[in-house]
Amino acid sequence: MKQLSLLLVNVFFSLCLLTAAYADRVSFLVPERSIYVGQRVSDVGLSEKNFIIKSEAASLYVIDMKQVLNKVATRPLRAGRPIALTALGDPVLVERGQTIKLIFQSDNLQITAIGVVLQSGSSGDVVRVRNADSGRIVMGTVLQNGSVRVGS
Repeated sequence: MKQLSLLLVNVFFSLCLLTAAYADRVSFLVPERSIYVGQRVSDVGLSEKNFIIKSEAASLYVIDMKQVLNKVATRPLRAGRPIALTALGDPVLVERGQTIKLIFQSDNLQITAIGVVLQSGSSGDVVRVRNADSGRIVMGTVLQNGSVRVGS
C-alpha cells in the first residue's frame, strides 16, 4: 500500500512538472474596467498583468499597446482579463443609411457623386452603395476619410 501511494505521489508531481514545462509566465495588457462592443480600446485604461499560459497560445492575446491603437472591441471585454486579438476590429467609418461621397478616379479624371451606404464598413472594406442620382447600386472601397471609391 505504501508503494502504491508513493507511486501515485510521483505520478502527480511528474504531471505537475510536465505541465509547468509547457507553460510560461507572460505579461498581457488587460483593461482596468469592462469595455463594451464598439468602444475604442485605447481610450480605456490598460495595465499589465502576468498569467501562466502555454507559450504557443500567448500570440493570441494583446501584449503591446501598438496592437490596440485605433481598435474597437468587437465583443465585450472584461476587466482584468487578457484581450484576445480576435476581439478587436477597426472602427466603423460608414454606417448603413448614411449619405456619403462616391469617388471615381481614373488618371486625370475625377467624378464625385452622392450615395447612400447599404451596409456598414471600416476602412478598406468593400461595401454596397446606392447612387442617389441614378438609383444604381455599386460596390466600392471605404476610404479613411469616410468616402467610398468606386471603379478602378
